[in-house]
Amino acid sequence: MMEIKLLDGGFGSQIGKRINRTIDDDVLWSARLLSTNKAEVINTHLDFLQAGANIISTNTYQASIDGFVKYLNLSERESYDLIKEAVGLARKAISIYKSRNNIENTNILVAGSVGPYGAFLHDGSEYTGNYKDSISSSILNEWHKPRISALIEGGIDLLAFETIPCEKEAVVLLSILKEFPNMKAWLSFNCKDGKSIASGEAFQETLKKCYKMNPNQLLAVGANCIAPEIVEQLFCDINMGEGNPMPLLVYPNSGEFYNKEVGWHGGVKGKSVENYVESWLNMGITWIGGCCRMYAENISKIGEVILKWRMQHSK
Repeated sequence: MMEIKLLDGGFGSQIGKRINRTIDDDVLWSARLLSTNKAEVINTHLDFLQAGANIISTNTYQASIDGFVKYLNLSERESYDLIKEAVGLARKAISIYKSRNNIENTNILVAGSVGPYGAFLHDGSEYTGNYKDSISSSILNEWHKPRISALIEGGIDLLAFETIPCEKEAVVLLSILKEFPNMKAWLSFNCKDGKSIASGEAFQETLKKCYKMNPNQLLAVGANCIAPEIVEQLFCDINMGEGNPMPLLVYPNSGEFYNKEVGWHGGVKGKSVENYVESWLNMGITWIGGCCRMYAENISKIGEVILKWRMQHSK
C-alpha cells in the first residue's frame, strides 16, 4: 500500500480569511505577517493541521533577505532570523495541535517553502518565467541560498521548491540542495497548460530531467498552483517505462484566475477539486494538497477522499 501525504492549502488565502482582508497585492504577500501578526500565522497553520494535513509549509513563499531589507526595513541579519523564526512558528502550531488533541506519536513534517525569484519581483513573472534569459544562474544562486540556509538552520524537515516557472531556476535550486546532502526536498513547477511549464518548456521532459539530477534527495516532483482540470493531462503516463518511477506531487489552486483589476474570478465549472482526487491517486500521485484559494475545508475534503480510497484499496 503506497504512503499518501496530505499537504496543507493556500496559506495566503487562509490567513487572509482569518484577518478578514486580502493580501494578494502585498509585495511580501503573507510573509509580511511573520513580522506583523505572528499569532495568526500560528493559527493558520493550526487550521490546516485540524483539517488533517500531515505536512505543513512555512509561511516563507515570498520571504527573502532582499525583500525583508527593502520592504520591512530590517537588516540582513534580522531578515535571516525572521525566515528562521517562520520554522519555529510552524513547530509551535504542531505542538499546540498535538496538545489540544492529546496526540503524541503523529509524525507531522514541516516543509520550508521556497518560492521562485519571480515572486520577489511582484510582477507576475512567477507565472511566466520571463526572467530566465535576463537573470544569470549565479544571481539566482546568490538570491536563493541565504533563504534556504535560514530555513535549514531553523530546523525544517524538508524543502518545498514550489511554483518554479522554468528549468533554469529548478537546476539552480537542485544545485544548492546538493550542498546540503542531508536535506530532502520536493520540486514543483507552475504550468501554463496541460503540456508545458510556465516558461513554455515541456513539463514531463523537464520533470524527468530534474528528478534524474538528484533522485536521492528529491522526495517528490510535480506541479502546483495549476487548475485541477489539467492535472490528468500533465501527468498522464509520466512514469510509463521508467525503471525508477518518480514519486509524484500535485497541489492545485481552485481553478480560478487572478488579476489586479477584478481579483479572483472564473473557476472550475461543475466539479470541485476533491472530485478529481481519486483519479490522481489512481495515477500514482501520492503527495496531494492545495494552493491558492484552497482553504482548510478543501484540505479536509481531500483528506476524506484519500481515507475512502485507502479503505477501498486495502481490501
